[in-house]
Amino acid sequence: MRFEIDGGDPHSLARAWRLYTAHGVLKTPVFIASATHATIKGLAPEEVAHAGIQVVAVNGYHLWLRPGIEVIREAGGVHRFMNWKRPILSDSGGFQVFSLARSRTITRKGVRFQSHIDGSPKFMTPESSIEAQNALGTDIAMIFDECVAYPATREYVQASVELTLQWAKRSKAAHSNPHQHLFGIVQGGAFEDLRRRSAEETVKIGFPGYALGGLSVGEPQEEMLRVIQATVPYLPEDRPRYVMGVGTPADMLACLRLGIDIFDCVLPNKNARHGTLFTSEGVLKIKNARFRTDQRPLDADCDCDACRKYTRAYLRHLWMAEEPFGARLLTLHNLRHYARFMERVREAIVAGTLSRMHVAEGRAD
Repeated sequence: MRFEIDGGDPHSLARAWRLYTAHGVLKTPVFIASATHATIKGLAPEEVAHAGIQVVAVNGYHLWLRPGIEVIREAGGVHRFMNWKRPILSDSGGFQVFSLARSRTITRKGVRFQSHIDGSPKFMTPESSIEAQNALGTDIAMIFDECVAYPATREYVQASVELTLQWAKRSKAAHSNPHQHLFGIVQGGAFEDLRRRSAEETVKIGFPGYALGGLSVGEPQEEMLRVIQATVPYLPEDRPRYVMGVGTPADMLACLRLGIDIFDCVLPNKNARHGTLFTSEGVLKIKNARFRTDQRPLDADCDCDACRKYTRAYLRHLWMAEEPFGARLLTLHNLRHYARFMERVREAIVAGTLSRMHVAEGRAD
């Protein structure tokens, strides 16, 4: 992976990079918006790009089941299929196999499970996961791994680490798309020595980037940060680091100070559809009765269309009336808030002022 370093924070491990992909340059730190089924619900790709989102993530498991990889292959890849011209990351589907599938059976060869859609029997292996991602034509693909639930016993996590390492080798051997970067994934649960082994052995296999999986799965924030801090020293300084499934702006700020560059999470999309908004003053719930006659913008510090053109009273009205337009506007706002947050973080890293940056975590309602 070709990259250029634009700056580093003198008071932490935060970095600002430019990562080059087949569909554009990613400026880190970067937030990946979740487009699980090759779409962000209710939004056109142009709207997502206008919100400042640099990269989206599609899910190999869901697209493998529906519409099927061959449909997307015939369309010329997932970029053309969904009309997204910027970089795309594809998840291997490992997390979904272990969290959504019915009656799964894990073997060294792969995982047998029943589709959560129709109950039909399926079998996914590292090879089939990578073959699917190769066909999708995403810019970044992920190895097939086992994502362990929290909490888990040391014995189970240790066995899972060894299995994921074997699957990492097979994933790399199966990878054949020269225009796609394949990232390794470090597992190990909450056990620092297992995280170290997973990191060191995954680095020996050799990947252009490394992700930390199995976090933000129910553990306390302090435990998540402890695991990240204990793992980062065993990852190469000259490769991007990605924490999967994180998180809130406060979580991301804490993680990037520990040396993390890339994040993804469903929170901005999902929370918006439930009427929960991230603002410069904290978290706001638009259904609150106090906003029924509130003629102020959602966030005076935001430049999205929801904030520039509409009032809290109108947005609350749309939400209470269950109008789809309301969900669209709220989703656009949350995505823009995340994009602007990353822009400001990057500027602070380059300027050396990140230590003065804080996130409003209180409730604004």
